[in-house]
Amino acid sequence: MGPLAGLKVIELAGLGPTPFCGMLLGDLGADVLRIDRLAEVDLGLDLPDKYDLRNRNKRSVALDLKSPEGHATLMELVGKADILIEGYRPGVAERLGIGPEDCRKVNPRLVYGRATGWGQEGPMAQMAGHDINYIALTGALDRIGPAGGPPVPPLNLLGDYGGGGVYLAFGLLAAVHEARGSGQGQVVDCAMVDGVSSLLTVFHAFRQLGQLDPRRGANVLDGGAPFYGCYATRDGKYVAVGAIEARFYDQMLSVLGLDPATLPDRNDRAHWPGLRARFEAIFATRTRDEWAAAFGGTDACFSPVLTLDEAGGHPQNRARSLLVEVEGVEQPQPAPRFSRTPGGIARLAPARGAHTAEVLRDWGVAQGG
Repeated sequence: MGPLAGLKVIELAGLGPTPFCGMLLGDLGADVLRIDRLAEVDLGLDLPDKYDLRNRNKRSVALDLKSPEGHATLMELVGKADILIEGYRPGVAERLGIGPEDCRKVNPRLVYGRATGWGQEGPMAQMAGHDINYIALTGALDRIGPAGGPPVPPLNLLGDYGGGGVYLAFGLLAAVHEARGSGQGQVVDCAMVDGVSSLLTVFHAFRQLGQLDPRRGANVLDGGAPFYGCYATRDGKYVAVGAIEARFYDQMLSVLGLDPATLPDRNDRAHWPGLRARFEAIFATRTRDEWAAAFGGTDACFSPVLTLDEAGGHPQNRARSLLVEVEGVEQPQPAPRFSRTPGGIARLAPARGAHTAEVLRDWGVAQGG
């Protein structure tokens, strides 16, 4: 099932972007083999296999890559694969004898994906880091947070998954497309600092045009504008408004019971604090769900701020079947969606080495260490 059916992917077990990238490919039908170590390794998150959703739609092969037998088995698999994904520090794969040049000798058309935080070169290439460090160094973290407050990490969505896993998947599929014409694979070097910097493209434009206030919480899209941000409601919950366009702003004012003629020019940033105070006072008079009912059916760009527990029950999300239950575990649907060759969730995350014999048989590889 899925538009990537028939694509063979080897994912060397790791952290952050690599399992997420493998999940994206597996969700769309690729045959993803997760190569696990024989012994258990601390990867930072202790999740039961059933709930390790990033490893759904994969099969697990357990190998000792430092043993001659394990190395030979992996290289046999490489010879039959379209893609290999690794997230080691620079040089580690080469020391294991499974770097790009090693793999190229057995499979010239292999696309070799490398995911790191800092990239393959540079003075910090060998240093440890996590999502928060990569988004800090690119300037992204500095832009996120309340006025007068510290930067706020946006979970690990921006570095690990947005700038890492998604860009890695995009690059791998682009390289596979090219390889099918040229017959030659290549290395896809996915550094999270690169991906996050790419996500910041429009903000670099604003910066150079002098349209970006260097202070947090002082711009249109960072919560500074009174018509684009979150407001507390009477029950201690929150609502979000994003009425950037004038016609949507007018609808927001109508629901709030405000006459635009009595308000200052919203495009003059000097008026923003006063407008925000007005909106804060009004939103505080009703509960979140009362405001949701009041704004229902309007184009005021309004949303209640839902918790993860609540999200699946919203009518729009129910209509899209945003969350599905598979073997008793609720999880997001594969994305994006395809009209003719939809992806799906065929299996939950496997136990380490659960499919070793099965995979080697399916891929026509001799049993090894």
